[in-house]
Amino acid sequence: MACLRHGVITNFDLCICVFCFFFFRNSRRQLPSFLPQYPIPDRLKKCVEQKIDILTFQPLLAELLNMSNYKEKFSTLLWLEEIHAEIELKEYNMSGVTLKRNGDLLVLEVPGLAESRPSLYAGDKLILKTQEYNGHVIEYIGYVIEIHEEDVTLKLNPEFEQAYNFEPMDVEFTYNRTTSRRCHFALEHVIHLGVKVLFPEEVVLQSPQVAGSWNHAQDTKNDAQPAIKTRKAMKDHTKPAAKERRPDAQASPGPAAFAEKSAHRVNEAQVPRAREKEFFNPVLNENQKLAVRRILSGDCRPLPYILFGPPGTGKTVTIIEAVLQVYYALPDSRILVCAPSNSAADLVCLRLHASQGLRPGAMVRVNATCRFEETVTDAIKTYCKDGEDIWKASRFRIIITTCSSAGLFYQIGVRVGHFTHVFVDEAGQASEPECLIPLGLVSDANGQIVLAGDPMQLGPVIKSRLAMAYGLSVSMLERLMSRQVYLRDENAFGACGAYNPLLVTKLVKNYRSHPALLALPSRLFYHKELEVCADPAVVTSLLGWEKLPKKGFPLIFHGVRGSEAREGRSPSWFNAAEAVQVLRYCCLLARSLSSQVSASDIGVITPYRKQVEKIKILLRNVDLTDIKVGSVEEFQGQEYLAVIISTVRSNEDRFEDDRYFLGFLSNSKRFNVAITRPKALLIVLGNPHVLVRDPCFGALLEYSITNGVYTGCNLPPELQSLPK
Repeated sequence: MACLRHGVITNFDLCICVFCFFFFRNSRRQLPSFLPQYPIPDRLKKCVEQKIDILTFQPLLAELLNMSNYKEKFSTLLWLEEIHAEIELKEYNMSGVTLKRNGDLLVLEVPGLAESRPSLYAGDKLILKTQEYNGHVIEYIGYVIEIHEEDVTLKLNPEFEQAYNFEPMDVEFTYNRTTSRRCHFALEHVIHLGVKVLFPEEVVLQSPQVAGSWNHAQDTKNDAQPAIKTRKAMKDHTKPAAKERRPDAQASPGPAAFAEKSAHRVNEAQVPRAREKEFFNPVLNENQKLAVRRILSGDCRPLPYILFGPPGTGKTVTIIEAVLQVYYALPDSRILVCAPSNSAADLVCLRLHASQGLRPGAMVRVNATCRFEETVTDAIKTYCKDGEDIWKASRFRIIITTCSSAGLFYQIGVRVGHFTHVFVDEAGQASEPECLIPLGLVSDANGQIVLAGDPMQLGPVIKSRLAMAYGLSVSMLERLMSRQVYLRDENAFGACGAYNPLLVTKLVKNYRSHPALLALPSRLFYHKELEVCADPAVVTSLLGWEKLPKKGFPLIFHGVRGSEAREGRSPSWFNAAEAVQVLRYCCLLARSLSSQVSASDIGVITPYRKQVEKIKILLRNVDLTDIKVGSVEEFQGQEYLAVIISTVRSNEDRFEDDRYFLGFLSNSKRFNVAITRPKALLIVLGNPHVLVRDPCFGALLEYSITNGVYTGCNLPPELQSLPK
């Protein structure tokens, strides 16, 4: 059978093109180093496909992670994730399908796509094959440029796009290995980061990056108390520098003297000078200011500094301030700011742009080569122009990109250690190997790593159960925070939130939610430390809504004993009774006489795509399409005035395995994200006879009952005796 490919360049041709581009552009520069392939070992693939015990191939997977097994273990986990992705994609190949037209572009309908079956992303490659004719098959390469529900918009050869006349095509999905290969490459250089970064055990105080003192009385006052309380903690968590310590480390006094000196340093002469001792953002709270000063001082570098940002506490705002301060206070600094997703990286770029604190030409936004211009907002496009030339981009002092795209700098030969500061926002959502891509570019002599995120919210998306079981779903942020030196200590650090303030700042002032909505997540996940600082006019705006079971308490738990169901071969669940109840609440909110809510201020969260589909159809019928409906993952980082949660699962007869039975609901991080999205009103729909088996939903049920905001079906026996 003959096979012809259209609209594709071979790897060899691509290499020649890139070689020529770089050579003639500047022959003095180091030639680009291309990523090795890192092929999946055949034995490992055989183990997975034949369901052989994976430990027979790589027994060290069962070991605790350490420096000696670090590279091999993570390499194996990355391969396991790839194997799963390849197997999964093959299952979704389609035969005899026709494409639809959308203007000049072609659209492919992919059933199950909305449920990530298959899992596709913008930039992914598809192979379209004509039906066999006279022994010939013509193949066309298409690239995903947009995903909407179960439709994929493709970019293909222009000639094919114009000539296509709805002939049936076979579709083959391919797995994009670029990010995985960059992760493998970063693991090759992990020795550069060393034990101090990857497995920190002690704090060795360094000379501050910026010397001087702050004159603001408020700042001194806010920092003084934590500094004094640090003294005892330093004796337990901070050790003098070892003999082979860095040249800029302090001399090694005795433990008591060292602790005393440390406390003094934190409070007085060693806090940094920032833009004439002023903050760019005048409304930062004391913890946010403290975090900025810690980052600017870099007392514990190269140990990663962690900005722990629970929901609505202004984590990204703090990162923006820190980047601006480093830029101005350290003229020789080179700053790389990364995030796992384009949306998160774009947000950082937009916030820095809005700050008006940067000189022209200070910042560049580097996009993946497969990102299409249509997906970039106008405000960001200005910064993307110079990012198209990676050599040129590398000369900017502030570079913003995704964790994966940071790998482009390795490929053009940017030396390891080029960046003095590497910030990773939303670090809790990146796998550890993905996080290593930008971290591997930081200076090992004097570099500062800042990881910002929340280990109590959703982590990296890992599809392989094997990779998940052996640790790939644990972010570097979460793993580091479980190490002794980063652990919370109830008996130390006092006002610093029980974390060593030199290593972790926990933001506790919540600017999003009503006190009644914040109380439960604060107790379940944040040691009751979250403080209500939201605008009272916003968070109290729905307290008079006529449908509240208890006036002045903006929470409803509506018990619904509906039926969970699936359609045809779809693996996704839906619950018609809950969908109808969601519709009722949406109509009541959007058309209320006393507290009318704009449709765009309402969010509906449900864990199953089929339920999303059913609810969207109902809302479309009543002209409420501006209400956002989606999964928990789609709502992370977002907030809405009112949020409705439909839990779907309702089969009361399955008792054998609660985790399997509850499905997505048995994930505490998913629960935390869902209930912390609303500002002024939360409505939860679900079957209490089912949800009581989950610790988090059980706690929410108890909280609702004791506060008199439960309504709907009868309660299970174990909840009927609760005081109301």
